[in-house]
Amino acid sequence: MAFPFPDDALFLGFDSSTQSLKVTVLDSRLVIVTSEIIRFDIDLPHYKTKDGVYRDPSGNGRIVSPTLMWIEALDLLLDKLKAKNFDFSRVLAISGSGQQHGSVYWKKGSSAILSSLNPQHTLLSQLSDAFSTKESPIWMDSSTTKQCREIEKAVGGPMVLSKLTGSRAYERFTGPQIRKMFESRINVYKETERISLVSSFMGSLMIGGYAAIDETDAAGMNLMDYKERIWSKIALQATAPDLEEKLGKLAPAHAVAGQISPYFVERFKFKRSCQVIQWSGDNPNSLAGLSLDSPGDLAISLGTSDTIFGITNQPEPSLEGNIFPNPIDPACYMVMLCYKNGSLTREDIRNQFAGASWDVFNEYLDNTSPLNDGKLGFYYNEREILPPVPAGYHRFLVDVDSGDERPVEHFDAPGEVRAVVEGQLLSMRAHAERFGLPVPPRRVVATGGASANDSILRIVAAVFGCDVYTVQRPDSASLGAALRAAHGWLCNKEDTFVPIAKLCAEGSTLAPKLAMPAGGECKFSAYTQLIKKRMEIEVQLVNKSSLESSKGRERM
Repeated sequence: MAFPFPDDALFLGFDSSTQSLKVTVLDSRLVIVTSEIIRFDIDLPHYKTKDGVYRDPSGNGRIVSPTLMWIEALDLLLDKLKAKNFDFSRVLAISGSGQQHGSVYWKKGSSAILSSLNPQHTLLSQLSDAFSTKESPIWMDSSTTKQCREIEKAVGGPMVLSKLTGSRAYERFTGPQIRKMFESRINVYKETERISLVSSFMGSLMIGGYAAIDETDAAGMNLMDYKERIWSKIALQATAPDLEEKLGKLAPAHAVAGQISPYFVERFKFKRSCQVIQWSGDNPNSLAGLSLDSPGDLAISLGTSDTIFGITNQPEPSLEGNIFPNPIDPACYMVMLCYKNGSLTREDIRNQFAGASWDVFNEYLDNTSPLNDGKLGFYYNEREILPPVPAGYHRFLVDVDSGDERPVEHFDAPGEVRAVVEGQLLSMRAHAERFGLPVPPRRVVATGGASANDSILRIVAAVFGCDVYTVQRPDSASLGAALRAAHGWLCNKEDTFVPIAKLCAEGSTLAPKLAMPAGGECKFSAYTQLIKKRMEIEVQLVNKSSLESSKGRERM
């Protein structure tokens, strides 16, 4: 197919995720030509993060990341490309992905610093004092339950908030995080000139000024009217005073945030005409990178957080899941379910029961039977979102014929390994059906680090009863960001929205490829029965957690 770009064009796509900063480079035919990565724990050890974050040792659920670490990572990543003699002057456009729900608090006067950066010095050295707090709350934080309930009550209840913003109030969402900052650190809030999401924060660095928050990522804040795509006055008032001024404007995901900052022109020799397309969240960028364009498709991202998402023309808000404007098609929406316990929990089980070896882990998966002989496991290293229960492991033996279950202390090692994978996928399928997503879908497109694991994909195909596809690389967020850079550049050139499908036609290098055929109808039906039992146990766990929380409040 013919692509509407100059032959020597390049497009950069960044992904500022929980554990790393990546960049993927596409050429004029949208083929990957190079990539680089900075791993926070390894390449920036002086920040002393674990998995890219700080966990409050008191166990109160507070989890943050050092804002300056993200800035230093950008310095290092661009230096890595420069060391490879990368020709920055060929880059037509840049876009990026940011871990969703993270927030950055710019100190008053920081816009002047951003607009006058000296190319002779690093970003870190010039921006080290630009923030009213140097710790950014992120999506893993679960310390804002009080603020969530306050916001829901102020707008008329959780379902009212969901119908307005696309989601009920979730602890990880930015609105409750901002309210907590206002309530507990009022001086920080007063000193804050602009509140950015991780996505708009990184975009701000690139343009040398405050970038707008894009409409798709804004939907993960409990602050935007997701249908009208404007800040919701009632949600803003329920969160904190003078908030709209601190948030700035909204923009479509395909819009140009600005021209690249003179800092990068001088330091790395970008062209002054290089465009920075709005950065967005990691899951919306994954949707772009997976070329998800049919309401019959589902995507499953198996990363630090596990997510399952699809697209719809008729969103139906509920008390589970999230609705976002589609980042690559303004006419429809992205619906998503998010799990906090993903790759890190799988790695923990691998370390405990498979000798810290993925080969042994996969051997166990391949040599255990579907349904795991009734072994159902619930593995939560962090407080989970779906279902909303505290950290802890719960194991049950289920009689597949009678449906009776009993709790047990542990399984055999192969059973533990299969239970952590199969159990998560059973939960995904169950909650996806409750949220109105198609099951079985036309196909599943898998991404994230675990999507390179055939043993896991085989279970995905069996549980969901469909073929499983993958893209040319598992880190679809940076790939999607690079694709969105090209798409945004084209929309700006044509001065109108151009369907992204024109860039991702069947047969292109970006089209998903079949990785695992469907697991068979008999397995799908058998899993249907086991899912019913799993959901019954989930309800028990949620009720037990709620009862214990109520007793704890009574004792206080």
